[in-house]
Amino acid sequence: QTQLVESGGGLVQAGGSLRLSCVASGRTFSIYAMGWFRQAPGKEREFVAAINWSGASTRYAGSVKGRFIISRGNAKNTLYLQMNSLIPEDTAVYYCAAEDSRIGYETDRYTYWGQGTQVTVSS
Repeated sequence: QTQLVESGGGLVQAGGSLRLSCVASGRTFSIYAMGWFRQAPGKEREFVAAINWSGASTRYAGSVKGRFIISRGNAKNTLYLQMNSLIPEDTAVYYCAAEDSRIGYETDRYTYWGQGTQVTVSS
């Protein structure tokens, strides 16, 4: 099993920045990729960004490309999401996810999930 814990959410004004963090523990040796998803009130959970374990490959949703940056820490079990130029539509609960397979990474199907951290962007 892999456990994920997110942190870094909060309230920010439109145009501001936040950085989310996620720490993985447990069977981290089997992780192929990690990613961020978000769920706004009344909406389905959606993919935000992902990175493979080596860091050589990243993917972004069109709505965040150019504003958000996903990265992994020197301690390879740590994942970050730098969110810049935030807009009210970015308001959501953000979830960290991890996946053991390449196909999961390529199809946005993840096995392990964190509890989520709230991000609220005020206008």
